[in-house]
Amino acid sequence: MTNFHRRARIGAGIALFTTAALGLTACATGAEAPAAGSDEVDAAAATSVEDFGSFADLEEAAKAEGQLNVIALPRDWANYGEILDLFAEKYPEITINEASPDVSSAEEIQAAKTNEGLDTAPDVFDLGLTVALQNTDVFAPYQVQTWDEIPDALKEPTGLFVGDYGGYMSIGYDSSKFDAPESLDDLKDAAYKGAVAINGDPTQAGAAFAAVGLATVQSDGTLDDFQPGIDFFSDMQKAGNLLKVDVTTATVASGETPVVFDWDYLNASHKADNENWEVVVFDGTGYAGYYNQAINKDAPNPAAARLWQEFLYSDEVQNLWLKGGARPARMEAMTEAGTIDADLAAALPEVPSETVVPTEEQSTNAGTLLGEKWAAAVQ
Repeated sequence: MTNFHRRARIGAGIALFTTAALGLTACATGAEAPAAGSDEVDAAAATSVEDFGSFADLEEAAKAEGQLNVIALPRDWANYGEILDLFAEKYPEITINEASPDVSSAEEIQAAKTNEGLDTAPDVFDLGLTVALQNTDVFAPYQVQTWDEIPDALKEPTGLFVGDYGGYMSIGYDSSKFDAPESLDDLKDAAYKGAVAINGDPTQAGAAFAAVGLATVQSDGTLDDFQPGIDFFSDMQKAGNLLKVDVTTATVASGETPVVFDWDYLNASHKADNENWEVVVFDGTGYAGYYNQAINKDAPNPAAARLWQEFLYSDEVQNLWLKGGARPARMEAMTEAGTIDADLAAALPEVPSETVVPTEEQSTNAGTLLGEKWAAAVQ
């Protein structure tokens, strides 16, 4: 099986909130949870901390399980390494099992189905929007304590999936080999022959899907029809410029993938391994997006899964995503409350004058179109 480098998965972030309009509708919810304070709490049916009685009760239930299974969380992706280590430090009674860090969003769901009923199944997911929309039947609804501070546009109303961190699609490049591209069309030039890679397969990976979205809007198209983006990459393939290599930190450091379509926070992280690595977010229309948290409805450790969600949406961890160069979901509320790390927020790169974020309908339609057209376009 081919591995994609994790999804192969902004005024100070507020532009992402105000332009996102997912139009989410309520989906089926899980079974009714026992009343707060009852002796027997069904963690798998809990939809909030109140179903456990208190946050301390949730912590105790998670510690009693003693395990947390995560999947598709590379440690160099949006500062996940520091986040995972902090959870382990905070809850030493809970062993984190980190499975398959480099698989795609689609492969996360497949892992849950393949391992259904086993203690090795993932407890939680971190997914691109298109895959999340296609698999709501796999998720358990849950609303964290900071639920009200997450913009409505970033969450399914019952909590089946919730935006966690986001950014802009960008171009990273080795400045010792290439000049900064000023437009999308520059990448069709012969100077980029065999040099341009995307982070995965857009039918499976959120980052690659967004690369086609960026190509669409930078080609005067709209998110209602991704065909211009597909045509752009088809032209790249015919010109011999499209490099079919899975992007990883190692391929960037070695020079194997010298020009990369990826999220700005991921491209920025490569500077640590290649001092010549630079990042461009094109002027004009920018493409932004968030990944999404979800709990496996058949999680083998349902209390730990819910504690992990609470942990991720705390001030401390939202700031750790910001430290990784991503824009956390609660950024607007934390800015207003004065709990955001102001220095890290100020260090975020400037963003385009116009930002687009796909709606639920646009993401679904684009996913269908890519499934029909992508393989033939780049073969």
